[in-house]
Amino acid sequence: MRVFIVPGHRAVTGGDFTLNDLSGSTGRLDILLRCVNSAFFLSNGIRHDAELYLVLLGNPDPPKTIRFVGGELRYLNPDERSTAALVRTALMKKCGAGWMKSTPGIYIAKKGFEDVVQECAGRGGEIVYLKESGEDPRKAGLAGADSVFVLGDQHDLTAEEEGILARFRHRTVSLGPRSLHTDHCITIINNELDRIAGAE
Repeated sequence: MRVFIVPGHRAVTGGDFTLNDLSGSTGRLDILLRCVNSAFFLSNGIRHDAELYLVLLGNPDPPKTIRFVGGELRYLNPDERSTAALVRTALMKKCGAGWMKSTPGIYIAKKGFEDVVQECAGRGGEIVYLKESGEDPRKAGLAGADSVFVLGDQHDLTAEEEGILARFRHRTVSLGPRSLHTDHCITIINNELDRIAGAE
């Protein structure tokens, strides 16, 4: 299972937002919605071997994490608006520290970045932090299919988040000499893992 963790540093944590202004009134939730597309959509189907954790840290009730499980997903369409509606449904639920199912394949919990990294680290697999200053994975070798990939949103991880990550064994990888959008990085990672799997 390939796992992606993306913190939304300003992304809203309440369901009281309009679907007509996803880039303005939601703390750039639109960036995270594009990550959902990149993590799961194939030309004619959904990836069943992927999970995505969106760690929402904006107002009014941070933190909250929405977890997408590829093998269970239903009702997911490739447009941002319908995905935003599923996220809004999840955010309207009264959740606690344990995962609460919102719709098939989508769960929500009152978990922050540290909680999510710790949970994913406990499942095994290498943790890979994607950052421009990291090593070239084509020289050092990309992690296996059961790895956990940590990315920033439109901002890098904060110093506090990097400090949390430093407490777990991980390596830092760069996908190239230029800064890329988060959703594009997920697409590249998926493609690289597909190529590795196809060569085995």
